[in-house]
Amino acid sequence: MSGSLIEVTSSPLDFGDKKKAVLLFVASWHDGCPPLTTVLTALSGTAPDVFFGKIDAEEVSDLAEKFEVTMVPTIVFLNGDQVSERMEGGLDPSQVTIAVQRLLSATPAPDATTPSSAPVTTTSVDPEKELTDRLNSLIKTDTVMLFMKGEPSAPKCGFSRQAVELFQQHQIPFASFNILTDDVVRQGLKKHSNWPTYPQIYVSGELIGGLDILKEMAEEGPLKEQLGVSLPATTVSPLQDRLANLVKRSDVMVFMKGLPSAPKCGFSRQMIEILDESGVSYDAFNILEDEEVRQGLKEFSNWPTYPQLYVKGDLVGGLDVCKELVEEGELSEMLKQ
Repeated sequence: MSGSLIEVTSSPLDFGDKKKAVLLFVASWHDGCPPLTTVLTALSGTAPDVFFGKIDAEEVSDLAEKFEVTMVPTIVFLNGDQVSERMEGGLDPSQVTIAVQRLLSATPAPDATTPSSAPVTTTSVDPEKELTDRLNSLIKTDTVMLFMKGEPSAPKCGFSRQAVELFQQHQIPFASFNILTDDVVRQGLKKHSNWPTYPQIYVSGELIGGLDILKEMAEEGPLKEQLGVSLPATTVSPLQDRLANLVKRSDVMVFMKGLPSAPKCGFSRQMIEILDESGVSYDAFNILEDEEVRQGLKEFSNWPTYPQLYVKGDLVGGLDVCKELVEEGELSEMLKQ
């Protein structure tokens, strides 16, 4: 059976009766994408039971957001609903071929719709209440809470960027949540707040509004006074104590998205590769499992992104800093101090 690389132009994805998929995210302007298109078109002919799709990351941005695509080309390998592997950047066709072979030989993921023969214990859970409780918890993460597209260091839309700039210009400390990483929160908060767009700004658990209202408040007077917030007290909070202990939990400590065995973003994966190549022992903390640490550590370290690397309790920096130290031959010595 001859295969084909199917052009995906909208969501949701439909794999038909196929349980495995290879998704190539491309951009028309990137020279590295056409060769991979050719490679995957050829490979699709050898794997008729696998869905092969090509997606323009800019044109079908909701799928790019869903699979956390931050660069092109990116290839996402799916076994059932689970991402089994991810490849990014300048890709070697031979490695892509090997990755496809790994997917082919992998045991198919269980069909989530197939009932188990074992008895199932059910509990009464109200999904709507569960979401409401989660949203209320997120809203109260900090005195000023910004729900935005992207991170403060890398906003994904102009409105979110302007909101971040206003807070920074007026020296207002804030926490943020990237709604592009969680569609349940993204859609649920619109209904919860009765506000249809982003960014959304909350102060002390109460909705202030969006960017336009924030701008109006800034024009009427000092934004801190308008929002009714002040600089945090200098007293040490329980969270600060916890963070101070966490960064010293190991001589080499990395805060990342996911675990070393299963990183959840390309930057965290690259940091783990650097640490593994160094040969040093290290410990890791998955910030995706603890929103308090995820937001609190940004302020604690004055470093807005992840991963973050600490050596003996002192911040080294993020991935870019570590790459520079590797190129200069300084990281290995620093880690082994």
